[in-house]
Amino acid sequence: MPSGRDNDPKQADLIRRYLEREGHAAGVVHDGRAALEEARRRMPDLLVLDWMMPRTDGLDVCRVLRRESVVPILMLTARAGEDDLLLALDLGADDYMTKPFSRRELVARIRTLLRRAGQNAGVGAGAGALDEPVFAVGSLVVDPGRFEVRVEGRLTECTPGEFRVFERLASAPGRVFTRKQILEQLHGIDRYVTTSTVDGHVMNLRRKIERDPTRPGLLLTVYGVGYKVAEVRSADEVCGGGGVSRAR
Repeated sequence: MPSGRDNDPKQADLIRRYLEREGHAAGVVHDGRAALEEARRRMPDLLVLDWMMPRTDGLDVCRVLRRESVVPILMLTARAGEDDLLLALDLGADDYMTKPFSRRELVARIRTLLRRAGQNAGVGAGAGALDEPVFAVGSLVVDPGRFEVRVEGRLTECTPGEFRVFERLASAPGRVFTRKQILEQLHGIDRYVTTSTVDGHVMNLRRKIERDPTRPGLLLTVYGVGYKVAEVRSADEVCGGGGVSRAR
């Protein structure tokens, strides 16, 4: 059940009808406060937010809802600057599209976000998801079946986009993944997003899991190539843990 928030009523209605033709149940509101109230009341599977909305803008809606929920959020806006993209990702958005846009591409992105969140086409994160491997790097654990990241036993909240990036990297500690490979994990088709999306998610993850985000010891940059998760060998190296394991 995608839900849309847009300050252009005609465009929002076109998007709603397009989503309904694709089999989604979609609702639309036209200001930020109503968006918050409706999202809390209906608990949609996904949100499409415009940046510029009356009363409360889309960024504020994103910021508030991200503190309350892991619902996938796609920002749809005319603001096309890299700083705008990074700010939206920093506040918890999972994807970012600029206007003008292709409605087919929008639907494809929505479908992918729903699939990554385990909510598409009535297929949820059911019992089978618990059979997915659990990745442990030192005292940090990534559990795809439960959609959880734990640092020293403490649950760390991640957006769906952040989680998928970290899941990819933690699946093979020490292996370097290019930004293109990480993009494929996020959306399957790399033209849908940019490398700045990956960089934004990594920056946010470091703030959440590293002792000192300015001197990361777990999520490492391999300059000119991409990113990797360090192979932890002692309790003092990262997050007070030791060892690398992969269990089912």
